[in-house]
Amino acid sequence: MTSFDWAALMRAGLQGLRLTPDVFWNLTPAELRLMLGNATAESSLSRAGLDALLAAYPDEK
Repeated sequence: MTSFDWAALMRAGLQGLRLTPDVFWNLTPAELRLMLGNATAESSLSRAGLDALLAAYPDEK
């Protein structure tokens, strides 16, 4: 299991990006990655991926 370097993330968000603590803690990891300039680290969900999730977990009627 990989652990997060919380001190480095907090420095980047609070000092580097000048976010307030409430804004920092309300960000998703993807949002923080985007703001730090590493948006390509993980691709977003594609339509095919969404269709697969919908098929695997259909809404109950």
